[in-house]
Amino acid sequence: MNKLSLGQLDLRGKRVLVRVDFNVPVKDGTVTDATRLRASVPTVRHIVEHGGRAILVSHLGRPDGKRDSRYSLAPVAKEFERLVGRPVAFVDDCLGKATEGTPIVLLENVRFYAEEEANDPTFARKLAMHAELYVNDAFGTAHRAHASTAGVAKHFPRSAAGFLMEKELRYLGGALEKPERPFVAILGGSKVSDKILVIEALLRKVDLLLIGGGMAYTFLAARGAKIGASKVESDRIETARALAGPKVRLPMDHVVADRFDAGANVRVAAEVPDGWLGLDIGPKTLEAFVAEIRTAKTVLWNGPVGVFEMEKFAGGTKAIAEALAASNALSIVGGGDSAAAVAKFGVADKMTHVSTGGGASLEFLEGKELPGVACLTEA
Repeated sequence: MNKLSLGQLDLRGKRVLVRVDFNVPVKDGTVTDATRLRASVPTVRHIVEHGGRAILVSHLGRPDGKRDSRYSLAPVAKEFERLVGRPVAFVDDCLGKATEGTPIVLLENVRFYAEEEANDPTFARKLAMHAELYVNDAFGTAHRAHASTAGVAKHFPRSAAGFLMEKELRYLGGALEKPERPFVAILGGSKVSDKILVIEALLRKVDLLLIGGGMAYTFLAARGAKIGASKVESDRIETARALAGPKVRLPMDHVVADRFDAGANVRVAAEVPDGWLGLDIGPKTLEAFVAEIRTAKTVLWNGPVGVFEMEKFAGGTKAIAEALAASNALSIVGGGDSAAAVAKFGVADKMTHVSTGGGASLEFLEGKELPGVACLTEA
């Protein structure tokens, strides 16, 4: 991904339209998780410190193409001002006039216009009128061909990757292209269907693929194992059978429950009894997985290996997170629930890189071209 970087731009006296990913949880007017805001601070500070004006554009939630105060970015502007340590002006319309003389401006939710998700060229041109340069620092939305992530770049002579975007491409791309070996990938989550293309792509790259979470039971069913009442994608069993080669490791034991509930009866079992559900990897599996992590040089993790939101079934995911935090491997956490897990267990800062992209990370790992990256200027 040889794209022009923010660091290569002459920013003096320039207005820079920056696509950021400020799609953060807001409750009662307060941002409850500012991880994505912090991630864009280096890009915004660099622009201002090098004589530019940063005009930030983002979406928040799904307002369905119309103005909705529940999805206003006004509270986000206040929190970002605190984090960046400089005044942030808020403009209550993404097509409104950006305040002159203010180094940092946040425009209102771009999805208040249906034209954003439609990648309407006229709307993209209007957004572009805010600035002379375009920077995309929103990896989490780079898989969407929307007006502010892709269409707008056509109206600028040069479009660059922000520092966060650059970091995402460097670590995820590096893991796929030139990993230090042994290269181990850990995949979890609930559905095989969500990750078939990722599995196929990774099997061509990794030395070992460890599979946990709900998706493991479709693989186990394909092997004829007893899986009780665990969720299985019956239409994916043949696919799982075809994918389950010598590089794939599946759970050898399980934390099982008599119902999907925090108050369920729980025990460890080598096979899932009839009527019971497998909701986490068992201790033997965990020991084997952790042993592989300890000897790996590169580890890519996408998806929890159990229902980590419930304490009784969080042990496997927590132990994987802690093993990664303690390892000397290059550790890359592929966004989404796995990013939430390392944050929950207090080890996010021990990882080499935690991706801010959920769907974008998956599509990148699948080898797909991301519209928000493809539109950037070649270096």
